[in-house]
Amino acid sequence: MMKLNIIATLGIVALFTVSCSDDFLQNPPQGTLSEANMNDPEAVDLLVSGAYATFGCRYADSNDPHFYSITNWSHGEVRADNAYKGGGGETDIWEFHDMETAKLQPNNGLLDGKWFNVYCGISRCNSAIRALRKIDESDNKDIKTRIAEVSVIRAFWYFDLVRQFNRIPYMDIDLPESEYVHVRNDEFTREEHLARIASELMDAASDLPDTQPELGRINRRAALALAAKVKLYQAYEEDPATNAVVNIDKGLLREVVDIIDGIQGYDLLDDFQKLDMLEYENGPESVLSVQFSKDDGSGGVGRINWGNLLNSMTGPGCPWQGDGFFLPSQDLINAYQTDADGLPLFDYQSRPDYGTVEFDADGSYHLANVDGNVDPRLDFVTGRPTITYKTYKESPCGLWVRNSDTYGYNNTKRFWLSPESPDAQQGWPWGASELNWQLIRYADLLLYKAEALIEIGGEGLDEARLLINRVRSRAMNSTYVKDFNDPSKDAAHYKIGLYSAAGWTQEYARRALRTEMRLEKAMEGERFFDLVRWGIAKETMNNYFAAERDNRMYYQNASFDTGEEYFAIPTAQYNFSGGIYTQNPGYPGF
Repeated sequence: MMKLNIIATLGIVALFTVSCSDDFLQNPPQGTLSEANMNDPEAVDLLVSGAYATFGCRYADSNDPHFYSITNWSHGEVRADNAYKGGGGETDIWEFHDMETAKLQPNNGLLDGKWFNVYCGISRCNSAIRALRKIDESDNKDIKTRIAEVSVIRAFWYFDLVRQFNRIPYMDIDLPESEYVHVRNDEFTREEHLARIASELMDAASDLPDTQPELGRINRRAALALAAKVKLYQAYEEDPATNAVVNIDKGLLREVVDIIDGIQGYDLLDDFQKLDMLEYENGPESVLSVQFSKDDGSGGVGRINWGNLLNSMTGPGCPWQGDGFFLPSQDLINAYQTDADGLPLFDYQSRPDYGTVEFDADGSYHLANVDGNVDPRLDFVTGRPTITYKTYKESPCGLWVRNSDTYGYNNTKRFWLSPESPDAQQGWPWGASELNWQLIRYADLLLYKAEALIEIGGEGLDEARLLINRVRSRAMNSTYVKDFNDPSKDAAHYKIGLYSAAGWTQEYARRALRTEMRLEKAMEGERFFDLVRWGIAKETMNNYFAAERDNRMYYQNASFDTGEEYFAIPTAQYNFSGGIYTQNPGYPGF
């Protein structure tokens, strides 16, 4: 099967596409395109490629995809309880620091950049759809399919905007770009936006095949999976004044269950760690992913995931010397602790920190408080000092943090190849590879269905338990990380168990599901949006700040207030609108 690779050159729609085998056949640029000069089916397909290119966060004239990454590493994880900003300290890209300390204001330039770039992406999708509609289907049998593909991409970006900004303007496909400035951002409610997005996805799915000849092209199952995710969010109805969840629509949740039940042909990888291996990136667990490539002839290192540019590890003895952003929080590490049965310790915040670094008189160091049990995913997700780092044999993970005085000593393992891998960039950009980014994987669908069944209640509760256990079983049966000096021993006391039917009430199941979602999907850019969907962002974040104050000084005065579930509408966008935008609750009015 061919792999779809998309290159976006600078300019609103200056694009070309490559479809190639594993050897990445190289096609030259086709020139600058626009809606006006498109008059044949092959040319129009380049606009489709431009829509796909937005997944690489090359929306417009942006050279900063690490600021507006498809991974949402800052917006979904640093903004939540899973990650610290990292980097050179609090003032190193202060806009990210304001995200982690809940001090966001409308003048934050990264909010404006996110808004602007995503709307440039939506505009690109609108242009492609309009152009595609002008092509006679008799001239191109794939027209309906291509329109559906772009419609899914467009829906994805609207969903991302709703999750982040709530009050957003809706730019109709046929609306001229010159009219964008006149569209209000309070015309539709959150629920109305989500309902429209879900409907567009369902419509697109009806025009898509189950499989595509090129890996990376959107198929029917991927469209349905995204629709199920959107409907899951839509089911949690919010008070527009406080963002509090006021009702959960069980009818929509039943639709989520039915949609996921109809999605066939996927399975979990047998080892969690295979999620970060190139040979499995388009494997049975991949439902919707962004295709990246390296050394493909496109210039520089290729079409890598530039959203990770800032995030490669660094520090003394580190094989890479990156910028060191995006570090796992101590709270996340603590959350992986398990009891004697291998089940999560829901009260972990009342316990001492797990695995803290202590220095010895001779300058060496060891991990303290490691006698308890932990979920093996802890060392699949995080890089901890003294612990084996993937397949790197030169030394165990060390003090590989750029500013350890501020952020501690733990780094990230997810989304990176092992440092010695020939497929990992050894110079700048450190650690870059062609590893795809998974927007939706099969484990997500299992947990989304479990969540829906739990909130519906009744007979579905036990099926939800089995679904959660299926995800936990994969972690249980994965190859455990071994001691660096003695490969016959595990690197920690790994213990993970399955939930029993005894005591499986709706409330207990809800807590189990939410914990499982965090442990399974840590650092994947979803955590904060999960908290908001469940209506527990304020409670969770303030508990997190309280628990972390002893570790991170910058949390001393941090607090999360009602209204901060969504970003502020950027000041620059308010000015662009000529003053017709309405600010989100919880922020100063314009």
